[in-house]
This record gives sequence, C-alpha cells and structure tokens, in this order.
Amino acid sequence: MNKQIDFNDYKRQALKNSRVKAEYDKLQPEFELINAIIEARKKTGLTQAQLASKIGTKQSVISRLEIGQANPTLDFLKRLSTALNSKLEIHLSA
Repeated sequence: MNKQIDFNDYKRQALKNSRVKAEYDKLQPEFELINAIIEARKKTGLTQAQLASKIGTKQSVISRLEIGQANPTLDFLKRLSTALNSKLEIHLSA
C-alpha cells in the first residue's frame, strides 16, 4: 500500500539535500514572480482568459507563465502589472 506524503513534508525533506537546495534557491526569483502574478490575478478576480484579453494575448500564454514555462519580457510584465492594477517593482540586492 502506498503511503501519501504531504507536499510540505516532501519539500522539507528534499531541501535537506544540499544540491536540491542549491537548485531550488536558483529558481526562487521565478517562484516569487509566478506566485505574485497568480495572487494578483486572483485578487482582481480575473480568469486567465480575462487577463489575457486585457493585455492582448492568449489564455495559453498566461497559463504557461503561471506554470513557469515562459520567460516574459519587461514590456510584457509592465502590461501585466497594469492589467492587474499592480505596481511592477524590481529589486537587486547584494
């Protein structure tokens, strides 16, 4: 019988591996951007299709963005933030 593992428990265990943790840390900016986009879209009550229509693209583009299979341009992110009534901020830190 297969025992189901809670995702958070799995993640916590996997991140104990230094190589997995290093790769995870490299992806953190992408994870943060994706999460911010999804949360802003939900907050505005827009579907992916509605958001896509507001910025002149297809729903599939928004879907790919939200699952991490897109590399959006700065211009695209500006249009996205405007459509989501959000302010686009980019921070660099040492």
